[in-house]
Amino acid sequence: FAAVKTDGSAIAWGDPRRGGDCSSVQVQLASSVRAIFSTRHAFAALRDDGSVIAWGDPLRGGDHSKFADQLSSGVQSIASTYTA
Repeated sequence: FAAVKTDGSAIAWGDPRRGGDCSSVQVQLASSVRAIFSTRHAFAALRDDGSVIAWGDPLRGGDHSKFADQLSSGVQSIASTYTA
């Protein structure tokens, strides 16, 4: 599970292999999170500035580092499928 709180922070819990542990991106999730999207294995948070932060299974969308430049701003929405 993952939740966006009224202060704009986000938290996640559950199976750490499937996004239940967001400690690696907790600093980025501390504020300005607008929405969270998920697949079976990962989560992506859309922030108020249009940036995206992902966590979870790195082989199934949980590692956004290859696309960090493209996801650093300007994203309006995110679509997901069951596995990707």
